[in-house]
Amino acid sequence: MPTPTELNLHRQSRILELSFDDGSHFNLTCEYLRVYSPSAEVQGHGPGQETLQVGKEDVGIDAIDPIGNYAVRLNFDDGHHTGLYSWEYLHYLGANQERLWQAYLDDLARAGVQRKPLS
Repeated sequence: MPTPTELNLHRQSRILELSFDDGSHFNLTCEYLRVYSPSAEVQGHGPGQETLQVGKEDVGIDAIDPIGNYAVRLNFDDGHHTGLYSWEYLHYLGANQERLWQAYLDDLARAGVQRKPLS
């Protein structure tokens, strides 16, 4: 499994830039990372138990905590900080970004909700 060689958070643009030792390079938005958090709060405890995340368009990352040599914990500015993003999962999110993002947008449309936070 590829491991990261570089991980940079661009706070202003809310982009997490990742490079892996297999030569892949991804720019993942904080919103994308938040709505696909691997936490049980988002993913549930089994298939079909996922919770659709809404109003996360402006979410940012406050801090990144390393977890051993295999993952990071992303601390989001909306208070979410329970997901551990393994290198494998981050690579998966990067490699499948277009498909997963479209699936998320489709789910929002079906639910009649939007990305923007409620004011």
